[in-house]
Order: sequence, then structure tokens, then C-alpha cells
Amino acid sequence: MICRQCPRVCAAERTRSVSGGVCAMGELPVVARAALHFWEEPPISGTGGSGTVFFSGCNLRCVFCQNSLISQEGHGKPITVARLRQIFWELIAQGAHNINLVTPTHFAHAVLEALADPLPVPVVWNTGGYERVETLQSLEGKVQIYLPDLKYMDLQRAQRYSAAPDYPAVASAAIREMVRQTGPCVFDGQGLLKQGVIIRHLLLPGGLSEAKAVMDWVADSFPPGTVRFSLMSQYTPLGRSAEYPEIHRRLRHSEIRSAQEYMAALKLEGYIQGEEAAGGEYVPQFDLTGV
Repeated sequence: MICRQCPRVCAAERTRSVSGGVCAMGELPVVARAALHFWEEPPISGTGGSGTVFFSGCNLRCVFCQNSLISQEGHGKPITVARLRQIFWELIAQGAHNINLVTPTHFAHAVLEALADPLPVPVVWNTGGYERVETLQSLEGKVQIYLPDLKYMDLQRAQRYSAAPDYPAVASAAIREMVRQTGPCVFDGQGLLKQGVIIRHLLLPGGLSEAKAVMDWVADSFPPGTVRFSLMSQYTPLGRSAEYPEIHRRLRHSEIRSAQEYMAALKLEGYIQGEEAAGGEYVPQFDLTGV
């Protein structure tokens, strides 16, 4: 295949024997872990867990990525589309509330084939937010829940930390498309999300003004109650953060408190992550479980 699935539109050759593009992946999906996950937002994890499938490779190059072993180092196992669909059903049999596809963008072609027949639980598209609208449109009706990051509204920070200066414009357009597809959030009687969009923002050290800009955009872009917002405080100086001294530290209590207060002042509905999540122990074990 000649790949144009993500905003890089790099036209890289990707086959069963050739890897290419920024994602550095071939045609077959590469998976590092498939298991029940309990650390997502409450309406995703519920009590039974979210059936997460962690794909290897990524179209972003975030210097602080806690999953860099798989996102940038390529750790994982190539599998067939048939095996991918089998994994979905194995997770459902374990009681998964949903099938949660983590960083799936560059394998959209395989996911679409695996979802040719609908599943009995919602499908979650768990993404860094750097999505091509045309690719998202191909997913309409196959994905019920979108879980995108909105990392930056500042072009310079997007370039410095993720090598994607067009990220603010691209992610904004992508999220609007996601909301167009799903409409407002819909929950079942147990409080589980059945369809809708949860927008995540990871608070970075020194990034309070960025977090406020992101929250302003969400509040200005969607009527109250349309989406949910998730303010994440789990930042841990991992990946290549040591090369960027300004973010090579833990979040300060004052930064977290100020961001939470701003979210409350805007009356954004959603979720606030506690400081206890900022630790390496919350990074999944990419040991090919379930693959």
C-alpha cells in the first residue's frame, strides 16, 4: 500500500515486507498488548474494564511519550486482520465494556476490515488527535466513541514537542468531525459511554497557558454537554524529556490546581485525573499479553 492515512500524507510504501513513513510500520497491524484496562475515564473503564488493543508505531513524535517503547521503538508483534478480529472477541468474552483501539490511525485500513461486521460493544478510537478528516470519515458507523487528545493550540510547542507544527489546525478539524459523527455523549443506565467524544488534555510542566487555551477552544466550539473534557495530570518525565529541561520535571501542585480551577470556571463537564496517576507504574506492560 502507498499510505496517505494520516495528516503526514507521506505516501510511504508499506507492505508485509516493507515498513515506511513516520510511523515506521508495515501493512500488517502490529500489537504490543491486548487486555482489559481499568485506567481510562470512568465511563470507558466501568467496572469490567475496557478491552484495549495497543498498536505499535505512531504518526507523532512526542518527546515525552510514556509509551515510547511501542510508539517510537516499534516493539510489538505483527498479526493478521483475522487475528485482530479474534482478539476483539476474546476481550468481549472477558467482559470488556468496549473495544478500545489505542493509537490505531496508521492501521485504519486493517481496523476497517476487522470491523466489517459490527461488534456487540462500542468501538473506541483512542488517538493523539493527529487525524486526517478523510480517514475519520471512512470510519463513520464503525466507531461509536472517539477519545482524542488535544495536546496543543500553540504551533511552536506542537513543533518542539511532537514534530507537528500543523497539529492545532489538524486536531481541531479532526475533533469537529468526530463530534459530527457521534453527536452528543450518550450514556447507558450504568453510566457507561455508548457514543460520543471525550477530549483529553495532558497538562505539561509549564503548560498552564496551553491548557487554558485548549479548554477555551473546547468551551467555545461545542454547546454545553455535547462533549466531555478530561484534564489529565499523569505527566511523568519519560521518553526523551531529559533533552528538554523545561519539561523534565513533575507537575507542580499549583499547576494542577490552577488548571482544575479553570476547568471548573468554564463549567466544562468531564473528568479530573488525580496526581496519584503521575507514576511509571501506570505505564502498561507491553509484553505481548493477549496478542
